[in-house]
Amino acid sequence: KEELMEILEGLDPTLILKTKSTDGILESFDIVALVGELSDAFDIELHVEDLVPDNFNSIEGMMELIEKLRDE
Repeated sequence: KEELMEILEGLDPTLILKTKSTDGILESFDIVALVGELSDAFDIELHVEDLVPDNFNSIEGMMELIEKLRDE
């Protein structure tokens, strides 16, 4: 989780706040940048079907996605 927080902070410090807000909505540009960073950092491959709001609108959603993809 700490590594994910560092990635979010490195991409854009406001991403952490966005994932904690009640809206919890990241912009498509944020998600595109985040996909590349997550792929590299966690050695995972994200697929089109993974690019749904529930997987990116919270830290917990992102962690669940990372864990799921690591298990594949």
